[in-house]
Amino acid sequence: MSEIYALHDSIGYRMTLLSRINERRFDGLLAATGLTRVTWCVLLAVGQQYLQNPSEIADWVGIDRTATSRALRRLEADKMIARASGASDKRQTVVSVTDKGRDILQSANTAASENAQHFNDKLSWYEQETLAAILVKLMQDETRDVPGL
Repeated sequence: MSEIYALHDSIGYRMTLLSRINERRFDGLLAATGLTRVTWCVLLAVGQQYLQNPSEIADWVGIDRTATSRALRRLEADKMIARASGASDKRQTVVSVTDKGRDILQSANTAASENAQHFNDKLSWYEQETLAAILVKLMQDETRDVPGL
């Protein structure tokens, strides 16, 4: 007889379920900005981290180059970023945030803070710190073989 696995009691199942709940809630808050979680992360990379190269943006966000290109095209079409050729190497793409992108990023960051606060309010300061430490520990050495991370 095979071993019975208690799916609903597993850490992985609970983390996945909470991640989906968090994502859906945040997607709802982001809807007013016209951004998705991915386009928000890319805009964050350009507008706050000042990353200009698509490869650096992909690495920082933790997504592949194809998803990064798709997000950059969407943000450019919506006039939130601008792309230009590099000054010294015309084959290189340089990405910058526009004034519209900066304004939308501010609204999206407010939504992100509100979403984070919603979940943080359910935990004490000690529980927040403990959970953060546990998550870091669980992720340790696990991202090296995961594409896009």
